[in-house]
Amino acid sequence: MRPISERVARRYSDEKADPVAWDDAEARLAAAEVAWVVTVRPDGRPHATPVVPATVDGKIYFHTGTEEVKFANLQASPHVLVLAGDTAWDDGLDVAVEGTAAMVGDDALLRRLAAVLRDRWDGRWRLEIVDGEVISGVPGTDLRFFEVTPVKAHGHAKGDPYGHTTYRF
Repeated sequence: MRPISERVARRYSDEKADPVAWDDAEARLAAAEVAWVVTVRPDGRPHATPVVPATVDGKIYFHTGTEEVKFANLQASPHVLVLAGDTAWDDGLDVAVEGTAAMVGDDALLRRLAAVLRDRWDGRWRLEIVDGEVISGVPGTDLRFFEVTPVKAHGHAKGDPYGHTTYRF
């Protein structure tokens, strides 16, 4: 998915800053070993949890167990925030993506996601897909994948020049 606009937020950027290309922001998300997903509890309070993200065709994917807080939150509200970055002050790129999450049921896509994560985890965690079900190998664990469709995103380039790029989809 490509943004329809990319612009530098001059209020938060060095005067020499150029927009960070969405390709660079997407690459940062794809390279993230861990990202944070923020969901909204039914009472409106936020809930944040780390996930291993997968990016495929411009969308972000993560999985969760059906007994987890984020799964219950997503049943009540599909709104999410996905954050990838680091704690460096003067180097790197932080990315925040606002969007909506929907459960993935397509068997071919689930197989593709399992393969992406198998490569990312260097084989430590293996997910198998059987008739649209995600099998983790952990007894009693019922997993589901979610697809995040971006609505708005922010790229925070750190260093010289620093810049804040806003993306709209």
